[in-house]
Amino acid sequence: MKHFAPRVLALAIASSFAFNAAHAAPAPARAENAYLSEADAMARSSRVSNVDYVLDFTLTGKETFAGTTTVTFDLKDTDSALTIDLNKATVKSVTINGKQVTPTYNNWFVTLPADTLAKGKNTVTIAYERLHSTNGEGLHRMVDPVDGKVYTYSHFEPAAAHQMFAVFDQPDLKATYTVTVNAPGDWHVVTTTRESNIADAAGGKRWTFPKTKKLSPYNFSLHAGPYQVWEDKSGKYPMRLFARQSVAKQVTPGDWFRYTKSGLEFFDNYFGIPYQFEKYDQLLVPDFLYGAMENAAAITFAEGGFLYKSEMTPAQKMRLAEVIMHEMAHQWFGDLVTMKWWNGLWLNESFASFMATLATAEATEFKDAWQSFYQQDKQGAYTQDQKVSTHPIEVPVPSSANAFDNIDAITYSKGASTLKQLRHMLGEEVFRKGVHNYLVKYSWQNAKLEDFIGSLGQAAGRDLSKWTQDWLYQAGVNTITANYSCKAGKINAFSLQQTAPSKELPTLREQRVQVAAFKRVNGKLVLDKNVPITYAGAKTTVPGLVGAACPDLVYPNYQDWGFVKVNLDQRSFETARTTLAGVEDPLLRAMLWQALWDGVRDAKLPLNEFIQVALANAPQEKDYTLLGDVLGKIGASKMYINAMGIDNAWSKQTAKQLEDMAWQGVVANKGNDSFQRSWFGLYLGLASSPEALARLAGMLEGQGTEGLKIGQDQRWSIITRLNRYNYQGAASLLAAEQERDKSDTGQGAALAATVVRPDPAVKAEWLDKVEDLQTKLPFSRLRTAMGAMYPAEQKKLDEMTAERRLAKLPAIDKAAGPVFMRTYAGTMIPASCTPASVARLTKAANTMKDLSAGTRRSLLDTLQEDQRCVAIKQALTAPKS
Repeated sequence: MKHFAPRVLALAIASSFAFNAAHAAPAPARAENAYLSEADAMARSSRVSNVDYVLDFTLTGKETFAGTTTVTFDLKDTDSALTIDLNKATVKSVTINGKQVTPTYNNWFVTLPADTLAKGKNTVTIAYERLHSTNGEGLHRMVDPVDGKVYTYSHFEPAAAHQMFAVFDQPDLKATYTVTVNAPGDWHVVTTTRESNIADAAGGKRWTFPKTKKLSPYNFSLHAGPYQVWEDKSGKYPMRLFARQSVAKQVTPGDWFRYTKSGLEFFDNYFGIPYQFEKYDQLLVPDFLYGAMENAAAITFAEGGFLYKSEMTPAQKMRLAEVIMHEMAHQWFGDLVTMKWWNGLWLNESFASFMATLATAEATEFKDAWQSFYQQDKQGAYTQDQKVSTHPIEVPVPSSANAFDNIDAITYSKGASTLKQLRHMLGEEVFRKGVHNYLVKYSWQNAKLEDFIGSLGQAAGRDLSKWTQDWLYQAGVNTITANYSCKAGKINAFSLQQTAPSKELPTLREQRVQVAAFKRVNGKLVLDKNVPITYAGAKTTVPGLVGAACPDLVYPNYQDWGFVKVNLDQRSFETARTTLAGVEDPLLRAMLWQALWDGVRDAKLPLNEFIQVALANAPQEKDYTLLGDVLGKIGASKMYINAMGIDNAWSKQTAKQLEDMAWQGVVANKGNDSFQRSWFGLYLGLASSPEALARLAGMLEGQGTEGLKIGQDQRWSIITRLNRYNYQGAASLLAAEQERDKSDTGQGAALAATVVRPDPAVKAEWLDKVEDLQTKLPFSRLRTAMGAMYPAEQKKLDEMTAERRLAKLPAIDKAAGPVFMRTYAGTMIPASCTPASVARLTKAANTMKDLSAGTRRSLLDTLQEDQRCVAIKQALTAPKS
C-alpha cells in the first residue's frame, strides 16, 4: 500500500469535507513554496468543480506581458481558504464575487479568503503582469537574432500554466477556456480553437477565440508571433504548420502534412472515435526543452529536432513521423482522457509511444518502425531498468516538483514495451476493443490506472491484477536463458530459465514470447522451428521444441514480443559472433548485435573483441535502420576507449582502424546518399588523427567530399570537431563561420564549438557562467555549453574542476530548479573511469543524501556508469598500458 499513501491522505481530506463538514477541522494550510503537493491538489479538487476560464492577454513583443484571468467555478464549502496558482507575477487586482480585495499573494499562489467565497458558484478575476519566461516553460519569449522578430509560445507540462495565467494548475481540474489576445498587427495567434474574429485594436489586432472543450491546464496552450504559415485542407481536418520566418526554407511542409493526414485517418479508425478538435495545428518553436508537446490542437515541436539545413535522411523522416504520431495519439489518450495526477503521466507517454510506433509501421512508408523501436527505445529502457536508480513504471508523485523525476526510458519505452507484450497476450483486437471502451467511458474526464487496466481486463474477460502488480509496480528487467540438451542430433530437453536482477528486485513475471531455433546452412542462419509460449516462474518447459534438430543458435524472444533481457547460451553466443553477416532477418541481426553489446556492457565480452566483430561485419550491413544502430555502438566503443584514457599502440591502431573503416564506408556508398551520410556521421565522431582532421578541413573547401553535400549542418559539425581537437586554424574557421551564419542554430553551434575546445581558460569562463544562477543568458545557451564542456577524451581538463563541481552540487541543487538540474546533473557531475573517480563518487553518494530526487538519481547513475567503465577496461584482453 505504500504506493497509495499520498492518495489515501487526499481521500481522507476529501471525505472529511463530504461527510462531516460542520465539524471538520479546517484543511491544513498549503505549503509556502512553488509546488503543489498531491494531498493539497486532491483536497482542492474535492471542493472545486465546473471550472471555466476567460483569459485576456496583451502581448507586445516586449519582455513583459499582461493578462487577466476570470475564473468561475463551483465550490463545495467555505470552511477554509482556497488557493489559485500564479507564478512570479505582479498582481494588479483581485476581485472575488464582484468585490475587489487586497491581494494575498506570495509569488506562487493567490489565497482567496474563506469569507469572500460562496458555497456554489464563484467568480474570481485576477489582473497581473509578468515577465515572459526564457527557460522554455510558461509563455516563452525568443528574439530571432537573424531579423529581430519576437516569437512566443507556451509550454505547461508538467505544471507550468501558472507561469502564464492564474489557474488551478492540476490535471484533474479540467476546464473550458475562452481566450482574447491583443497582439502586434503582423502576428499570428494560435490556441486550441480557431479564431472567430480578428479586429483592429490599439497597437495591433485583437484576436477572439471561442470556448474550448474541457481540458486539463497543461493541455491548453497559446502561441503568438509573426510565424510563417502553411495550410493543407486535403484531409478530413484542416491542417496548419507554423515556423519562424528565418527558418522557413528548412521546413518541408509536404512531409508534415502527409504524415499528419495519414495519422489522423489511422487513429480515427483504430480508436473508433473521431478526432475531437476542429483543426490540427503544429508549430516548430525555438529553445524548446523537449522533443514535442501534445497541446490540444496546437502541438509544439522543437526546432532542433526537426529542422535541417540539408535534405532529411530516411532516419530523420522516420523520427518526424513517429513524433507526429506520438503527439497525435495524445489527442485521445491524454487530452480527451487525462490522468488524475502526475503519477499517471507514464501511462499517457507509454501509450503514445506504443501507438506512435504502431501508426508509423502501419500508416507510413516506415514498415520497419518496430525494428527501430527495438534498437532505440527499447534498448534505452533496458539500460535504464538495469541502473541502481531504476523504479517501477507506476510510482507515487508527492508534489508537482517531482512530476518529472521519473520521466525517462522506463516511463516511455518500458511502459510501451509492456503494452506491446500485453497486446500479444490478450490479442490485437481484444486490446483495441479495451482501449476504445476506455476512451468512450472516460471522455473529457480524468481516469486512473485501474480504469485503463479494468477496461482491458473486461474486454479480455480476465483479471489483470497480478499482471499489473508484477509489471507496473515492480522494477527491474528479468533475464531469460534457453537451457537445452541434444541427443543423436535432436533436442531431447528444452526449458526457459527466468532470473530476477537481484535479491532487492526478485519479481519473476509472466509473458508470451517466441522461442526460435536456427541451423547454420552454407554460412547462413536458417530458421528451423519457432514456438510461441507463455512462460512464468523460474523454469518453463518448451515441449514444442523437443525432437527438433539440435540448433546452432536459439533466440528465446524471436520477433521481440517480450520485454526481457536475453542471455544467449554459449553455443548461440559463439554462432552470433561468427555468423552475423549470414543472418538475413534484420530484426534478428539487430538482436544478435545487441546481445554482443550487452556482453561488453556487462564486462563479459572484451571490448576489443567486439570491435573486431564490428570491423568485420559493419561494412557488410545493408539494412539502413540497423546500420545506424551498429554505427552507434561503434561510436560508443570509441567513447569508452577515450574515457578509459588508454594511450598506447593498441588504442592508436584501433582508432586508425575505425577511422579507416568509417571513411571506406563513405567512399563505398558514393551515390547512396542516406548510407553515405550515416557513415560520414560515424567518421565525424571518430576523427581525431592529424590525417582525418586535415581531411575534414579540406572538405570545408570542397576537397575530397566523395560526392557528399556539405551543407551548413555538416560545416558546423566539422568545425566543432576541428576545435575539439584544437586543429591548427580551427579557431579562425569558427570565427569565419560564425560571421557567415548568424542564425539562432548558428549561434548555438558556434557556442558548442567554442566550449568544446581543450582550453582551460575557455572551460573556466563557461563553468563560471553555468554556475551563475543569476545569469541573463538564455537557458538554451547554458544547455548547449553544459553539453559541450567535457568530452570523454578531455579527462585532464575535466579533472581540473572535478572536485569543485562535486562539492558545489548540493548548493546548486538547492538553489536551482528542476529544469536547470535535469541538464546540469546529467552533464556536469565528474566521472573519469578510474578507481579514484569511483571512490570520489561513492563518497559523494554516501554523504549527499539531501539532494533533490532527480539530482540524487543522476549522481547514483553516474557512479554506476563509472563503475561499468572501469569493469569494461579491466575486461580488455588487449594491452592496457
